Amino acid sequence: MKMLRVPLLLIGVLLCSQSFADTAQQNKMTACNAEASAKTLKGDERKAFMSSCLKAKPATTPQERMKSCNATASTQALKGDERKAFMSECLKKK
Repeated sequence: MKMLRVPLLLIGVLLCSQSFADTAQQNKMTACNAEASAKTLKGDERKAFMSSCLKAKPATTPQERMKSCNATASTQALKGDERKAFMSECLKKK
């Protein structure tokens, strides 16, 4: 009887842990909802905002932006002050 309890307990723990883990979509929904509430949107305005917010690409991390800008600067063969200016402008973009 004790042998049966352990697997059932493990299955229960696994099922519970899955429900507590937030997915990227849930995080995005929470962020969009908070932004819509902060803007005090209601009705059709809120629906339109939520739709466009949820369809938007997620913001890139600074590391991803740095990689992308660096790769672009390398393909354009930028050097010295030109590269520095390009990197500065590229990294400011969101």
